[in-house]
This record gives sequence, C-alpha cells and structure tokens, in this order.
Amino acid sequence: MMSLYRVKQFYRSMVSKINDEDLEFLKMHLETYEVQLLNQLPTYEQKHCINVARDVKLTCNQRKLEANELIKVALLHDIGKIYNSMNPIDKAIMVIIHKITNGKIRAYKKNKNVNIYYNHGDIGYNLLKKYGYNDRILFLVKNHHNNNITGDIELDLLKECDDRN
Repeated sequence: MMSLYRVKQFYRSMVSKINDEDLEFLKMHLETYEVQLLNQLPTYEQKHCINVARDVKLTCNQRKLEANELIKVALLHDIGKIYNSMNPIDKAIMVIIHKITNGKIRAYKKNKNVNIYYNHGDIGYNLLKKYGYNDRILFLVKNHHNNNITGDIELDLLKECDDRN
C-alpha cells in the first residue's frame, strides 16, 4: 500500500515553485556555479534539495552539529539527476515499480529512468569530482541512499532529512 508520505511527496512535486526566500537560501550556501548546476534540475527536484537542506540546517542546530558543509551537500545530493529529468509522474511510476519488484527493476539499468533512480548518487559523485570537491562531500553525495553504511553521523542525518522531504 502506498504511504501517505508518498502521496504528499507527489503532490508537492506537482506544485513546487522556487520563491525569493529559496533563492536567498541558495545564495547564502552555494557558489554561483553551484546554483547554475542546481538550476539544471527540474524545479521539483530543486525544491526537494532546498527542503532537505533546510531540514539539515534545523536538525544540525538542534543537535549542536556543524551545518555549513552538510547544507551544501544537501543542496547538491541529487545533482546526478541533471542528466535525465524525470517528471513527477515518471518518478512516481519508478517508486511503484521499485516497491512491486522489491528493487529487482534495478537490473534494467539500460533504461534511463531506472539508471537515474538507482545510480544518481554515483553519477553526482562523478560530476562533482570533476569540480574538485573534497572526499567527504563526494562520499556523502555518493552514499545518500546506501543503507549498508550506518553509524556515520552526517550521512545518517542526510538520509533522515532526505527521507522526510
């Protein structure tokens, strides 16, 4: 059964807009070229990244953790999706197929949507590596959906905030 969270997520993706407050938030935490990279994502993905980053900032403040680099990571964590802009309906279909097949759809990685859905962390890692990002940022972007890594405070926090948004 589809969770209420997924229904809300789908609705938010259909109506998402970037507002002036979002643009100011981006200017505070990203360099100009990073904003340009983020702008290559569909609006609903940009808004998702902004929401995750705001959640990271709030959660870091509550837990008395340093937030600046993790906010940047949150803003860029889905940057690997710039090479294939799935619309919200395509993404919803991927989520449903993933659930129905228990992830076995992953084997069809020649399909662009399947590849992006499962491998955008690796794709983002490779993209950001070309820009000279440090190993820590690259690790977090690459592994933000890797459930085999636990106990890394920043990665766990990023996953938690990503899952909530």
